[in-house]
Amino acid sequence: MNAPPPGSAPGDGRYGEAFFRPDRAGEEERIDFGAVAYDDLTMARLRALGAGPGWRCLDIGAGTGTVSRRLLGEAGVASVLAVDRDVRFLSARPVPGLQVLQADITRPGFAPGGFRLVHARFVLMHLPERDRLIGHLAELLAPGGVLVLSDAIDLTSDRTPPTPYTTAMRAMWQGLRTTIGTDVSWVPSYPNRLRGAGLEHVAAEIHVPPLEPGSPISRFWADTWQRSREAMLSTGLVDDAAVDAAVRYLESDECAALSAGMLTVWGRKPGGPTG
Repeated sequence: MNAPPPGSAPGDGRYGEAFFRPDRAGEEERIDFGAVAYDDLTMARLRALGAGPGWRCLDIGAGTGTVSRRLLGEAGVASVLAVDRDVRFLSARPVPGLQVLQADITRPGFAPGGFRLVHARFVLMHLPERDRLIGHLAELLAPGGVLVLSDAIDLTSDRTPPTPYTTAMRAMWQGLRTTIGTDVSWVPSYPNRLRGAGLEHVAAEIHVPPLEPGSPISRFWADTWQRSREAMLSTGLVDDAAVDAAVRYLESDECAALSAGMLTVWGRKPGGPTG
């Protein structure tokens, strides 16, 4: 089956429905593998931007709530509104100061108030409305508040040596784009988009966790391939044997590859306090 050319319209499926359903066994663990790989970096950035006592925070696509709970427990923020389209994992781990809201941020009327911090990690890359949403999330900031967005950035290219890993990753990105609209090619434009939304002091950084046998990020990708296998096969770039070979490659000492990076960009709304 031939894959659609770059720039063609994505399918009409949605993250959490066509793939990565929260009611499927092991999905909570898959999300937490990603959290272990990235949470320390996320928290260091949020605290460096001033997140702390008195802050009212909004955590979009909060998943299992690891960042929300660390904002409360480590940064000592006043409250966190954790939003997701399915809140079963959030509701299962309540802590003081954590408010849980089941909502779809793409729907008209999503306006839960003003916040010192609006944070979304690995969310907008899955949403075709991402351009409009950046502007809307910026509008949810109180004066002086900060918007922090993190999404994946693909580091494979035509010059990347072919390995079972790179073959699987290319099939995954292409398959997810076709089926549910995931598009990481758009992510490097985030700094410009935040400036366009009227934010100031815009900056960005990238983190690439090492792929090592048994590491959280390696286990995250292996599980992600298993759960998106149908989309990967539909591209014609891989078959079942190739996906299985990629999983074995991640688990071996032969693995020599770059994980997808996490690009984090932030900017402040003019006016009000800056810390």
